[in-house]
Amino acid sequence: CYTGDIDDPDRPKYHIDYYKKMARELEAQGAHMLAIKDMAGLLKPQAAYRLISELKETVGLPIHLHMHDTGGNGILTYTKAIEAGVDVIDTAIGSMAGLTSQPSLNTLYYALEGTEQALDIDIDSLEKLSYYWEDVRKYYKDFESGMMSPHSEVYRHEMPGGQYSNLQQQAKAVGLGGRWEEV
Repeated sequence: CYTGDIDDPDRPKYHIDYYKKMARELEAQGAHMLAIKDMAGLLKPQAAYRLISELKETVGLPIHLHMHDTGGNGILTYTKAIEAGVDVIDTAIGSMAGLTSQPSLNTLYYALEGTEQALDIDIDSLEKLSYYWEDVRKYYKDFESGMMSPHSEVYRHEMPGGQYSNLQQQAKAVGLGGRWEEV
């Protein structure tokens, strides 16, 4: 689970050596893959490049990166992780992506277009799926997080997307929805 900021010297607990040591331990215990889970979307683009590059030099395991896009840096973070050699990433269909979800597969397709890492997928079919789920999603709007745009303050409160949306719904349920910023 990624937390903190490996590039911030004032955050000494979760530094690059912490993650490299953990990766070596997991590999020694017989892990078949190393999964980095960033549920708050705290992994910044340059930190992703550094983390993936150094982990690839440290262990021989495939590396899987899962992140949410609360702060809005998801596509750039994924492109830097891909440049560094990440083996697997998680995305969501465009209409279900971003914010407290994963970065958009549709957008990633265009971000990588014309590069060696270009995705070999049918973008027109992805767009059709996205339109379908955009309509379906309207029926579940009461369960949405309420976020309408990226929230860069995630880099301060470091709250994972699922916790953010759950806490927001709980605040509304007890009559504190209007005081969300205070909560």
